[in-house]
Amino acid sequence: MGVWRIDADVLAGGRFVVSPMAETVGCLVALNGQHRVSPSQRDWLAEHRPAFQARWAADPFALPFLRDAIRPSWLADFLVKPPRADAPRFADELARVADTTDEQARRDILETLDRPLAPVLRRDGLVERAVELLDWVWRHTIRPGWPRRRRVFEADIVARTERLGSGGWAAVLERMRPGMRWLGDGRLQINAYDSPPRDVTGSRLLFVPVTAYRGWVAWEEPGDVHAIVYPCSGWLAQDPDVVPPDALARLIGPARARILTLLAAPKSTTQLVALTGQTLGSAGGHLRVLREAGLADRRRAGRSVLYYRTELGDALCRGEDGRRPPRP
Repeated sequence: MGVWRIDADVLAGGRFVVSPMAETVGCLVALNGQHRVSPSQRDWLAEHRPAFQARWAADPFALPFLRDAIRPSWLADFLVKPPRADAPRFADELARVADTTDEQARRDILETLDRPLAPVLRRDGLVERAVELLDWVWRHTIRPGWPRRRRVFEADIVARTERLGSGGWAAVLERMRPGMRWLGDGRLQINAYDSPPRDVTGSRLLFVPVTAYRGWVAWEEPGDVHAIVYPCSGWLAQDPDVVPPDALARLIGPARARILTLLAAPKSTTQLVALTGQTLGSAGGHLRVLREAGLADRRRAGRSVLYYRTELGDALCRGEDGRRPPRP
């Protein structure tokens, strides 16, 4: 199994980063059709795959590139360089991909490839065409909805940071991505592959959420940055722009109605702030009113306080009015 040796200093300095490029690669993986798709990608895929196929299905470069560079068990390293900034811009991350030479890109693709490289990938301009493909996926399928995705990722980061405060890094790393678990004694199992241990001592460790099913790991030589790209967890991958029932919005106001709708699963105030974009004071005020009205309640989970809907809140979100049948 693949194991990283991580000391306490590296863990203490670990950071969560939202990466537009990582999400673009994860979506390209889904569009490729060779990988399992996460539940949060299904509607997006149904919407955008027809346009992707219309643009790229007949392209002589795209399909061989996707087949060789984005395989079910391997992503070419030049596509998944770890972020170098705390808040990277897509243009800057794309420029780093563009700085790769064709020769290096071919070496990355050929690693673990059990067949000859497709002839079209041996020609000059390999990286230029890959950049064109990534840029198209970003501009046409991700950028229009990027603010929503960012809020989902930020809410996931908030939830994991709160878990860090209550259970330590072992609680955060456990089940972060399929095949990964904390083994103790400074050892982190990254995957089930038969690869030699990797010493991450002295490196900068990043955690990057995406909507992809599995995620991946990445590093850049000389090895001073390592990244664990992981799938957004369960209920946090829900749409933060979900629209509450119109009647509910008219009854209690759109801001409170949206918060009540998002409380289908328990959430902390900071998670709601990340999902809605409201200030901490505004979210807290709305939660107080919802509790006073009997629509929401709260409970403590470790060091966090989680808010959830009451039965009355559930009924209002379903549009049930609770009235008795009319008298005969």
